[in-house]
Amino acid sequence: MILVLSPFASLAFAQTTAPSLADHPTASTQEAQGPSPQQNQTQSLSSPALGTIASTVTDVNGGPVLGATVVLQGPVANDRRTVATNGNGFFEIHDVEPGIPYHVAISATGFAYWASPVFTLDPGQYKVLNVSELRIEEVRTTVTVSSESSDEMAIQQVKIEEKQRGLGVIPNFFEVYGPNPAPLSAKLKFTLAFRFAIDPFSVARVAILAGIGQATNTPNYVQGAKGFGERFSAYYANSFTQIMVGGAVLPSLLHQDPRYFYQGTGTKESRAVHAISNLFITQGDNGHSQPNYSSLGGDLTSAAISTFYYPESNRGAGLFFQNFGANSAAHMAFRLLEEFVFHRVAANPHFSFISKDPKTGENTNAPTPE
Repeated sequence: MILVLSPFASLAFAQTTAPSLADHPTASTQEAQGPSPQQNQTQSLSSPALGTIASTVTDVNGGPVLGATVVLQGPVANDRRTVATNGNGFFEIHDVEPGIPYHVAISATGFAYWASPVFTLDPGQYKVLNVSELRIEEVRTTVTVSSESSDEMAIQQVKIEEKQRGLGVIPNFFEVYGPNPAPLSAKLKFTLAFRFAIDPFSVARVAILAGIGQATNTPNYVQGAKGFGERFSAYYANSFTQIMVGGAVLPSLLHQDPRYFYQGTGTKESRAVHAISNLFITQGDNGHSQPNYSSLGGDLTSAAISTFYYPESNRGAGLFFQNFGANSAAHMAFRLLEEFVFHRVAANPHFSFISKDPKTGENTNAPTPE
């Protein structure tokens, strides 16, 4: 009787000590502890030499990534298997041939692509892959600047440009330091030109020229207060016409930017060429280089109109070419000052221009004026 009961006693003792189904490890526990006894038994019955690959896919915050696509790729194209992660981010791939180089690729919507190094399994190995946390996918967004926002940026630019003064006194309103400035509307072009024309320094400059003309008796006005007034009026009319026509009227009609675009880098020769060439080449409102019809037209118009209010003894082709040459020379000299002498004005350090690069489509932050 004792011999009969002993096997049953042993069986009862084994049943009391074996883990119940409720005590089985979860998928995440299996990942850490390896295959369960049931899995080892199944593998040993079907193909003991085959291995298993498992891991848990998480994001950068440690949260599980549900539904991620896991691809096991062998050395040949048709040796490929695909599974998906469960609600805990866990996956398993069974019956993996040992001794064959594999790699695993993981992809999920909204996350960057991940791929493992090449590895091989030993016979019957349960390999837990060390999957790094999936990073959020970088999304490139193209921002189209509307006309309303572009106008607002241009207004902010002009507000800063109106504070720019070379050597602290000379108005430097038509110089742009930052890249990719917003195009000016016709209203802003007229505002900037008129502000420059009536600036106290512009008026004082004309008064100095009138005094020099008074001393040299050029043009042929009478001497005294009347002659000085006539010379001042003629010089100011010449200057005002050149500024308004070349800086506002023609730029608005031809859709050209009347401003000078500071280079600031390169050799002195290249910078000088850049400054002088502005008399002949400018930037259109579309951002492309164009013949500077606006500046040349302003110089020509001013020289032509001056023949109507200068004394008859000074009128003629000589006066026209003299004034045109003087306007163009002054234009070149001022551009050289803007490139080599004048400096950007100090402005709000928290303000910067934001615009879109027409070539790359990316937003560009122009440097804040120093």
